[in-house]
Amino acid sequence: MNCERFSVGREHRSSLPIYGSPQLNQRVSDCWSGRPWAAPLAVLLAGWLYLAASPTAVAQETADYFRQNCISCHTIGGGRLTGPDLKNVTDRKDGAWLVRFILDPDAMINSGDSYALNLVKEAGGVKMTKPVGITKDRAEALIKLIEAESAKERSEFAGLQISMEPFTKDDRKLGRAYFTGKKPLENGATACFSCHTVRGVGALGGGRVGPDLSLVYERLEGRRALSQWLSAPATTTMQPLFRERQLTAAEIHALAALFEHSAEQGGEEDMSGPLA
Repeated sequence: MNCERFSVGREHRSSLPIYGSPQLNQRVSDCWSGRPWAAPLAVLLAGWLYLAASPTAVAQETADYFRQNCISCHTIGGGRLTGPDLKNVTDRKDGAWLVRFILDPDAMINSGDSYALNLVKEAGGVKMTKPVGITKDRAEALIKLIEAESAKERSEFAGLQISMEPFTKDDRKLGRAYFTGKKPLENGATACFSCHTVRGVGALGGGRVGPDLSLVYERLEGRRALSQWLSAPATTTMQPLFRERQLTAAEIHALAALFEHSAEQGGEEDMSGPLA
């Protein structure tokens, strides 16, 4: 906030709470602009407004965080993907354990924790990575979100509605066009070809910044988990690229068709590229 626009003494400016909401900052600044005597009252008012607004603000922030970082591997009530369905997860493990696991999955796995090791086994060897920007407060808020969503008849995080109709030759052809960039992605995302390769896309093969995706359909155990992952890639490299440029349902369907076809060809992937 630029305090120079207000005729309040400097000794009061440092007392003004600065919150993430521009609207709240504006409401507070309007209260004490040009009224030095009102600064202490404004601070109290700011605190009241923040406390009144914060449950909704925190809930929305937590839902957005879950959407960006968790739905690629988990649903709440929609069945297993790469990771377990989180519906009623607090009935299976206590909140304190879940918070520790969210904060540092590797540490829990490497400690030999039997439940953590079983999660890896059930995921076919895939380990959960530490979510970007996770804190203890955020982890606790995620647990509360999962509990609230678990109580609903249908959670908003139950997962995509995936068509299970057999892929067609046209689906695979369209998927190849999206992958190589011959057909631009609707929301402006970078073509997969820039960083990845997949079997059968041409002589150049594709990029090597990311891993070979020739068997990704097989690694993620089919269409449903792959499609969910494509809807919200959660790796540190892909998340910022796709946060505002999500793939459409039609693009996900076509790319899944391409990856299924590639996996059917067998062989091995070149996993020399980074996984992020």
